[in-house]
Order: sequence, then structure tokens, then C-alpha cells
Amino acid sequence: MPAESPAAAPRKHLSPLLTGALGLIVGAAAVGATWAITANLEPAAPPTFTLTGAFALTDGATEAGDDGCAGTGGYDDIAEGASVTVYNGAGEIAATGSLGTATYAAGICLFDVSVDNVPKGEKFYQVEVSRRGKVQLTAKQAEDGDFSATLG
Repeated sequence: MPAESPAAAPRKHLSPLLTGALGLIVGAAAVGATWAITANLEPAAPPTFTLTGAFALTDGATEAGDDGCAGTGGYDDIAEGASVTVYNGAGEIAATGSLGTATYAAGICLFDVSVDNVPKGEKFYQVEVSRRGKVQLTAKQAEDGDFSATLG
């Protein structure tokens, strides 16, 4: 005859209050761990591009020795290092830079233009050299390095 198995011990159930408290503790720990991990992460930088092109001063340009060239008279604000401001479609400043290297030929100063960290995503941009008025470009022109402006 087979031996009888011992009677199963009765199971103890956790009280609903204790179960709720344990759930609350585990949930709070999970939220706290997630917060601690994400608090140390920097948000991803928005995509940007470098606006490049050329700016020509056709009046008042003069050679400046080894330093390239610069504007004279009413154009004396146009020189290497003069401000270049890029505006977004809403007319807000999106990025700033300065006129780069200049070359002098046939009475014209030709400056390199390069403005880093221009945020992508606009339909058009406006570019202003010094305080001489804005030139509008499509996003494609701006991102493709097709900026070109003339003063004088």
C-alpha cells in the first residue's frame, strides 16, 4: 500500500495592505532609478549646418596690405571680422559669425562667409552683414553654401 503524503501546509496570503505597500515601494524605486539615469543625460542637440558663401564690397574697397582688404569712408564697418547674423523664418537670431578672409582684386573686396551651428528646419533664412540689410535665402540655398551678397 502506498504511503500517504503528508497533508499540505496551508498557504499564507499577504494582506492587501502589505501588497499595496510593496507595490508602492517597487514603483517608486523604478521611477527614481529612471529619473536618476535620465537626469544625467544631456538632450540631443538639434541638427545644424554651416552657412557658407561670399560677400563682395564693390565700392570703397581698398587693399589692406597683408591683411587682405577693407572698406573705407561710408563702408569702414566692412572688414575681416565684421558681424554676420543669420535669422530664422520668424526673424529671430539663429546664429552669428563674422566675415572671414578677404581678397582684393580690381577694386573689389571679396570676403569668405562661414557661420557655424545654424539650426536646420526653416523654410528660409535671412543673412545680414554688419548692419547693412538682410538677404533672404531658401533653406536649400543656405544649406548648400549658396550665400552671395554684394554691397556698393
